[in-house]
Amino acid sequence: MPNLDVALKHAMSIDGAIGAALVDYNSGMTLGVAGGTGEIDLTVAAAGNTDVVRAKLRTIEMLNLNDEIEDILITLGTQYHLIRPVTSRTGKGLFLYLMVSKSRANLAMARHQLRTIEESLEL
Repeated sequence: MPNLDVALKHAMSIDGAIGAALVDYNSGMTLGVAGGTGEIDLTVAAAGNTDVVRAKLRTIEMLNLNDEIEDILITLGTQYHLIRPVTSRTGKGLFLYLMVSKSRANLAMARHQLRTIEESLEL
């Protein structure tokens, strides 16, 4: 069971990883960050995606869907952004955020590896 630092390190070992973060979608606060570039402020990017998560959760509620978010994929011209809510009892209200390069990443493997990291995360 990896802790946050180990989980983010594992996320950065995913092929094509640019950056990873653990975010509280209620407050927008970033609890941990790994990677990033000079041009990309991961804290700002991760916090901005709290609106995406909250909007999807509201939509699920308005539609009376008895379901939950497995992950959210945002496809940009050169990157994939993956958002995966933490499902453990102690991780409620948190999500893992992963940015990967489209040209270097295998999307299916990145999703699989991020799921494995999320499922084993110990907070």
